[in-house]
Amino acid sequence: MMRGLFALAAGSGRRARLSILVFHRVLPRPDPVFPEEVDFDRFDTICSWVRDWFNVLPLDEAARRLAEGTLPSRALAITFDDGYSDNRLHAAPILRRHGLPCTFFIATGMLDGGLMWNDTLIEAMRHTRLPQLDLRAVHPELGEHALDDPASRRRAIDRTIGALKYLEPGIRRDRVQAVARAAQVEPARDLMMSSQQVRELRSMGMQIGAHTITHPILASMTDESARAEIVDSRRHLEAILGEPVRLFAYPNGKPGGDYDARHVEMVREAGFAAAASTVWGVSTRGSDRFQLRRFSPWDRSRLRFGLRMLGNIVKPEAPVHTPANAGLHA
Repeated sequence: MMRGLFALAAGSGRRARLSILVFHRVLPRPDPVFPEEVDFDRFDTICSWVRDWFNVLPLDEAARRLAEGTLPSRALAITFDDGYSDNRLHAAPILRRHGLPCTFFIATGMLDGGLMWNDTLIEAMRHTRLPQLDLRAVHPELGEHALDDPASRRRAIDRTIGALKYLEPGIRRDRVQAVARAAQVEPARDLMMSSQQVRELRSMGMQIGAHTITHPILASMTDESARAEIVDSRRHLEAILGEPVRLFAYPNGKPGGDYDARHVEMVREAGFAAAASTVWGVSTRGSDRFQLRRFSPWDRSRLRFGLRMLGNIVKPEAPVHTPANAGLHA
């Protein structure tokens, strides 16, 4: 039944609506601090549903055929953002077993021992042995936190990330390091992929896309710095793989707040074939291929997952609004 509903809703050819799923991690087991995060068994189940319901295409082929008006019925692509090592260890074997292609967008500055700023905060709050953490001296908005159970640790994580997310990158880095010192935690350095693991993904038939170097808020940067983040991440991946990299995903991915029209043009000028945002919905032949929409339902039952996917497909498509200058400029 669901296949028929998806075929009717998504159309094909010039009327096709392309669904793109976005994930970040596949954990070995459920996480009490992040219970909504996908784990091994859950991702395996999701892949079985997707395989049964959709025609899953590599993202570059899907974007090209969308523009050409030749997409098949029930077209869908799968993507992962950031470059966590569990993408190679857990996600890729599951995808391969189900025969599903996938694109992995990599923040290249985190390869080979790097760590994103938000993960430094998460690891500090997760692993600290302190029952309480007073961060008011680090940043006025961070406050004081009880850390006596997974829920309180999650509240502390959400508050600190929210308070620091849009700070200037250098200031944010210093504040994040101060939080880790206050928590008396040295974060692990194997959370992200190695260059070799990126090559292994490609050898498994997966696609690799660029996701900047340091995963910044592009709208908060000068044009020169933002362009370097976009272009140099691609060059780094091409040096690792020895082949062109044609796909890009905007960090965080919300137009207006995280990136704007300047960055869309930078991606276009850099020679990428397509780029992905995190705006919910589907893309049609008239969509901007440099702002493809993505979505992932988190429902655990087959019926609810399918209905959420169906609702996303039939939702009316509104233009993706990207102001000309949402942040700093050169």
